[in-house]
Amino acid sequence: MAEAGRAPHIPVLLGPLLRAVEPVQGTWLDGTFGAGGYTRGLLEAGADKVIGVDRDPLAIEMAQSWAGDFGDRLEIVQQNFSNMDEVATDLDGIVLDLGVSSMQLDMAERGFSFLRDGPLDMRMSQDGPSAADLVNDSEEAELADILYLYGEERASRRIARAIVRAREEAPIETTLRLASIVEGCLPRSKPGQSHPATRSFQGLRIAVNDEYGALAEGLMAAERALKPGGALAVVTFHSIEDRMVKRFFQMRSGGTGRANRYAPEAEAEIPAFTQKTRKGISADKDELAMNPRSRSARLRVGFRTKAPAEEVDRAALGMPGARTRKGK
Repeated sequence: MAEAGRAPHIPVLLGPLLRAVEPVQGTWLDGTFGAGGYTRGLLEAGADKVIGVDRDPLAIEMAQSWAGDFGDRLEIVQQNFSNMDEVATDLDGIVLDLGVSSMQLDMAERGFSFLRDGPLDMRMSQDGPSAADLVNDSEEAELADILYLYGEERASRRIARAIVRAREEAPIETTLRLASIVEGCLPRSKPGQSHPATRSFQGLRIAVNDEYGALAEGLMAAERALKPGGALAVVTFHSIEDRMVKRFFQMRSGGTGRANRYAPEAEAEIPAFTQKTRKGISADKDELAMNPRSRSARLRVGFRTKAPAEEVDRAALGMPGARTRKGK
């Protein structure tokens, strides 16, 4: 339990983020507010105001115990970050910390964790279809696609088949029952390896919350919401998210190049972002020792130019399951 008025977790890569965007000033939007770690860091580093946005009503509720400490410098809004430009524009900076928060994982009743028994839920916004709905109502082929595309689970067909067999006996309603079904399809994990259900739970969570769709829309919304010179900082935790963010910055900063050297050079677009470095920033050894969760984290930062905002094709971002729109 966190102390009153204290954020209950340490945000990953906060130090490198603040250094990458300094001086921190003006109005920022924290699109994945969670427990408020990045918001606190930005306010303490010099931001005049931070707008904390989160789709999870629990995050909004939990912040009430300490939000008043910052007065009108902190505004909290329940919204999906994919719609952030409806919340604010002309921003000096935006930060996104993708994926599930430790706060959500630690609460068994939210159904995110395969290590704690609870209802098979996984809904960040706490409304709409749950993971149990997906597991019990989807066709076998659809389940296999979800596990493969979103969870990168190579045994997706075998697991989907086992899920369908198990739900014929009784609906799958709890996290531990689903984890047991998945474990029965895979070799026992060796010491140091991730739990066998990790990829399946990731795939279902991403599907339930449309996380890749929200990321694609959120990146474009950030482009619309930032003022010239404003910073967009995104922390990812697995390869697909990082690939989408990397490609977005490549496409919108004129760094995609030609598919091959013999192809005609595409008409140059005015870059919408610049980057001080195209490499993702990782945690140093001190942060790794203090926070093992930072091991898979990558930070990418871009700075907005005066170029007009444009739509970006989801398939070109490498979003799983997306199809290229006609004319793209």
